[in-house]
Amino acid sequence: MKGLRHFITITKHRWMVRKHCFRVGLYWQGLTHDLSKYSPTEFRSGIRYYQGNRSPNSRERELIGYSTAWMHHKGRNKHHFEYWTDLSITSRKYEAVQMPPRYFVEMVMDRIAACKIYRGKAYSDGDALDYLLRSSEGRDMSMMHPKTRDDLVHVLTMLRDEGEKATFRYLKDTYLMSAE
Repeated sequence: MKGLRHFITITKHRWMVRKHCFRVGLYWQGLTHDLSKYSPTEFRSGIRYYQGNRSPNSRERELIGYSTAWMHHKGRNKHHFEYWTDLSITSRKYEAVQMPPRYFVEMVMDRIAACKIYRGKAYSDGDALDYLLRSSEGRDMSMMHPKTRDDLVHVLTMLRDEGEKATFRYLKDTYLMSAE
């Protein structure tokens, strides 16, 4: 039963991200978003640690100290800022790289959809910003490039203050267009 519930949750999430990506013109990203969640590595962990109200990765991490599903996922999905790190030729340490605009926008859509799925009827346009600010307190955000972080706070603040329609219009007509 948990397997079916997990499948429904990730599929609903993918459909919502797809719908949002299509609204801003990111058709390929909408079609291919989170396909790795159906891979054996991620799907098995998703079933085992499924709770329905948050990511199974969080529960797996609590129990064993890390998440095998997340390790697999972040290395295959460019819409996660954790993907965008590389060895610096100057410092010889791993450092954050600025996310390309199309993956940044997909990340925004992913965060909005996740909040909608997990919050359900209690969802509000401020939830994604609230989650970012709450998670930033206990998480090392230094692995997010400063420009990416600033842009994310800006866009999620816009979502909270101006709503989804205005934010999606900005992402499509301004943010993505200025990157071309």
